[in-house]
Amino acid sequence: MIETPETTAAPAKDKIVAKDVNIYYGSFQAIKNAALSMRAQQVTALIGPSGCGKTTFLRALDRMHDLTPGARVEGQILLDGQDIYAPDADPVVIRHRIGMVFQRPNPFPKTIYENVVYGPRIHGERNKAKLDEVCERALRGAALWDEVKDRLQRSALDLSGGQQQRMCIARAIALDPEVILMDEPASALDPIATSKIEDLIGQLTEKFTVVIVTHSMQQAARISDYTAFFHLGEIVEVGPTNHIFTHPREKRTEDYITGRFG
Repeated sequence: MIETPETTAAPAKDKIVAKDVNIYYGSFQAIKNAALSMRAQQVTALIGPSGCGKTTFLRALDRMHDLTPGARVEGQILLDGQDIYAPDADPVVIRHRIGMVFQRPNPFPKTIYENVVYGPRIHGERNKAKLDEVCERALRGAALWDEVKDRLQRSALDLSGGQQQRMCIARAIALDPEVILMDEPASALDPIATSKIEDLIGQLTEKFTVVIVTHSMQQAARISDYTAFFHLGEIVEVGPTNHIFTHPREKRTEDYITGRFG
């Protein structure tokens, strides 16, 4: 075979690797022996029926279960090869490197400006010029700057739902993380706002690794590079998105994608 630039290009490296991850809430096992590699600067979608463990797995990727009474995580989750659950791993540093965007927009009752620079402020940044620069960079990165640049001192609660969610994305990227986790970020939005969020996710991969939980298979097909199908706490199948949706190997995957259950 004649080699082309496409065939000789180096594959994307793995940014996060989960190995034999088990997650418990008390005696209930929510995630069973999960193994998944999430590649750098690509979008990995987690799909599956409600209650299958998608969000539980996502929250383990930045140690959010540390805050849940009775929850425990076993196994390894490696960020650039380092186990984020190792005894010497600092959860604050991990959450600086891995940002989170939740299902519903959750703006603070503050100005747009104060929302966006909140993270850098609590990490000690006091220089007004630097905070101004962070605010503009983050809002541009979230494709919101042109819409709000003349009203940064107005309440973030005055924004539309879609604008609020993009502002929450700006708030996440203001800390300049390496990974952005998104838990159904468009499920509470109308179709136009959803389209803007999907376009934005594509742009974010120029700099960030994105892992997204979505209940919409159409959305996963549109925006993701890789897809992992969860069912009853297990990762049933994972692969390039186009393969998962057109040539699934597992019958449970095929049944879910074709609407036989879920």
